[in-house]
Amino acid sequence: MSSILSLSKDQLNGKVGTTRFRGEGNLMDLKSFEYLIKNEQSVKHYLVRACWKSYVRFCIRCRARKVYRIRRDRYRCGLCDYEFSDFTGRWLNSVKLPAKDWLWLIKLFELEISARKASQQLGVSYPTVLKAFHLIRQSIAAHARNGDLFLRGEIEAGQTYFNKGHRGPNSDENSQNRVPVLGILERKGRVTVEVLQDVNPEAVLNLTVKKVKTGSIVYTDKYRTFDALMFCGYKHIQVDRKRFSRDHVYINGLEGFWSFAKERIDKFHGVSKEKFPFYLKEMEFRYNHRQQPIFETLVQYICDLRENMFNDENHM
Repeated sequence: MSSILSLSKDQLNGKVGTTRFRGEGNLMDLKSFEYLIKNEQSVKHYLVRACWKSYVRFCIRCRARKVYRIRRDRYRCGLCDYEFSDFTGRWLNSVKLPAKDWLWLIKLFELEISARKASQQLGVSYPTVLKAFHLIRQSIAAHARNGDLFLRGEIEAGQTYFNKGHRGPNSDENSQNRVPVLGILERKGRVTVEVLQDVNPEAVLNLTVKKVKTGSIVYTDKYRTFDALMFCGYKHIQVDRKRFSRDHVYINGLEGFWSFAKERIDKFHGVSKEKFPFYLKEMEFRYNHRQQPIFETLVQYICDLRENMFNDENHM
């Protein structure tokens, strides 16, 4: 663990590395983090508090609140007899790590440190760190699915392509190595992004209707895939990106997000087709929280109960 000290204080406070947007203040300061991880017991106490609001435990199978402690860190439901621990069924329980290592990994993920470098600094195996980072991304995606993100007002919408897999001489614009992505951004607000399985007007329209309040003004580029918006209760204004933007007719905010996301994803030098949507949701999360601390939010996400946990053989 002492090797973690080879990271400078500037790195731990996020002052070097990936370019940050003006106003970004999304990092827990070093002193607060050092106090948090002073010993394993305090770290476990912190994680238990994140798992159980006000320390009120309930059966994670039937939701009954009549539970009994049967031994240290183990409980039994008084209704269905199910046995569980404080971390059973939660994202962080899918990787067996000491509580302090989990907080270090969340901190390094917050700082956008690579899995390989995190593995070297913590003395944790590279596959374990990769799995832990993927679990964090999965928890972010789960929250995005369960959230109530509904955009309104002035909206910018557009599509772009991301490179997936390892780059090579054949990774050009016509390559099958490219993934189409739809982005919808609320001006002075949040962004939502989705991988497009089919680049057609129907798919674009369905995603827009799910995310944008009727009556909003939607600015898009001149792709014909957006033409149907005017028939669905939106004021649709097309932007000619070859001409100088005028008044409010621009999609610069969304273009800024694409730059933000691509700069970060490119650093991974290739992401598998299966995992790419989770990396994309990470970028959405980071952008939407760019002016807020994200460490405690990530801790809360990783301590949440997993969906369909009883279909997972590792849920215990």
